[in-house]
Amino acid sequence: MNGLIIKSTGSWYQVLEQSTGKIFEARIRGKFKMIKTRLTNPLAVGDFVDFSLENDEVAWITKIHPRHNYLIRKSVNLSKEAHIIASNIDIACILFTLKMPETSLGFLDRFLVCCEAYDIQPLILFNKTDLLDEEELQYAEDIATVYKGIGYDSLVISATSGYHLEELKTLLKDKTSVFFGHSGSGKSTTVNALHPDVDLKTGSISDMHLKGKHTTTFAQMHFWPFGGRVIDTPGVREFGMIDVEKQEIQHFFPEIFKLSEACKFNNCLHVNEPKCAVLQALEEDDVLEFRYTTYLKLMEEAEEKE
Repeated sequence: MNGLIIKSTGSWYQVLEQSTGKIFEARIRGKFKMIKTRLTNPLAVGDFVDFSLENDEVAWITKIHPRHNYLIRKSVNLSKEAHIIASNIDIACILFTLKMPETSLGFLDRFLVCCEAYDIQPLILFNKTDLLDEEELQYAEDIATVYKGIGYDSLVISATSGYHLEELKTLLKDKTSVFFGHSGSGKSTTVNALHPDVDLKTGSISDMHLKGKHTTTFAQMHFWPFGGRVIDTPGVREFGMIDVEKQEIQHFFPEIFKLSEACKFNNCLHVNEPKCAVLQALEEDDVLEFRYTTYLKLMEEAEEKE
């Protein structure tokens, strides 16, 4: 039988049978766990699988179909390994907040780099605009304009007030999406606003550090009433890429990669090389300094891994 993984708790899964819409509790055969990989989880929400049923109505997963794409984060305990957050994604939404909690532009850029690396369409959602004054709201709009200039779609929303949620529904309709961001950024609140029947647990913000408290502890797929589906994920603090060489990093910054064609040397890394078009653009403010800083940090991290 063919199925879709719609929930993962680590050792147990829920699989949706494609033909009947019936949901089964599922486990994975040990042979999958024996496969050598740098990924800590063999299965992820969004995976298409083959499975068989035994007398106790437990589904045993027998085959994992190839993934079109996936989104990963660094493993919590094993820095050299990674954890698949979700797979077969049409659009990845990052909830960016200016306050309660504050999201850094570096975190946003790491998310966008991961989307570029794993062939996922990103959408930046500037959330919690109901908490912003006019000046802060204008700042959010300015950031959105900057990223639109690079080529990234964005939308300023408020899950609480409903601001621009109808526009968001149009963007998500009939697609598999994933919501991502810091704990407390409003992922569950936004899903609830778009689909009240889901009723995901939402949390408060810690007064001590103004950080969100984890409310989602496992990944789960929900189906929109307007068409399509969403994968709700736990909040994490850091994205990571595996098996990426430092020479490849520039490919994941569209504005840098485009300029690299005009560099004198084909193998230019845009650090201190002569006649580098990227460095010249940086001096002329045609490349954003904070984006370039993230680029350098990712280069350093890739070199350390090598």
